[in-house]
This record gives sequence, C-alpha cells and structure tokens, in this order.
Amino acid sequence: MITHPFHPLAGKRLDVDGQQRPNGTLQYRCTGPGGTVVVPAEWTDRCPVEGDTRLSYERLAELAGLVAAIRRA
Repeated sequence: MITHPFHPLAGKRLDVDGQQRPNGTLQYRCTGPGGTVVVPAEWTDRCPVEGDTRLSYERLAELAGLVAAIRRA
C-alpha cells in the first residue's frame, strides 16, 4: 500500500512485481492503474519500522525530571 500522503496513489494497494536498489535505496516495481510504477520502500507499508518511537509513562516521567533539573541549574 502506498502510504506517502502526497503520492497520487496514496492509500492504494498495488501488486509488487519486483524490487531494485539503485544507489542503495530499496524501491518496488509495482503494477498500477496506468502501468508500472516504481515506488521508494519508505513510501509504502512494507518499509521496515526503525523501532518503537512511543514513550512509556516511566520514560516520560524520567524526561520531566531531567527537564526540571535543567531548569533549576
């Protein structure tokens, strides 16, 4: 699925015909409504997630403590 918000096919599911790595960047060759399209992997739902960016309650409390300590200094 195309996830990039400004891509004309955003929200559409396409069939992946293959992949390529020009200049080391993963891209998918897909069959779209107008023919073959090449889409960067990071513009799709197949892009690997680089870790959970959510903060737990404990981490937020720790961060608040650090900010308070900096303000006191």
